[in-house]
Amino acid sequence: MQSGIMLIEPALLILVSLADEPKHGYAIMQDIARLTGWSMRAGTLYGALARMERAGWIEEIQSDDYRRRPYVLTSAGEREFASQASVLRNLVSAAVKRSKPQGITKRRA
Repeated sequence: MQSGIMLIEPALLILVSLADEPKHGYAIMQDIARLTGWSMRAGTLYGALARMERAGWIEEIQSDDYRRRPYVLTSAGEREFASQASVLRNLVSAAVKRSKPQGITKRRA
């Protein structure tokens, strides 16, 4: 990512990461980095996880390893993921249709 700024809400990235299987915090950060090239900081991750848990989208799975607390999507989280994925499909479709060939720019007066 060239600008270093992520325009996608961290909660959405976490929903995508958890959509295939439960993961603990560090595994979520690694998955997001692989998907986006963006490194999510721990404070951002755990703040978003806390908000998502309060919203009922995720829950922590009890584990014997206190250092690794895996999270899983709840049924509400799965519904939210499906809803957001639909919005993203529409957004990407519009972006592809609206994108200009490289090197051609249109300036507004």
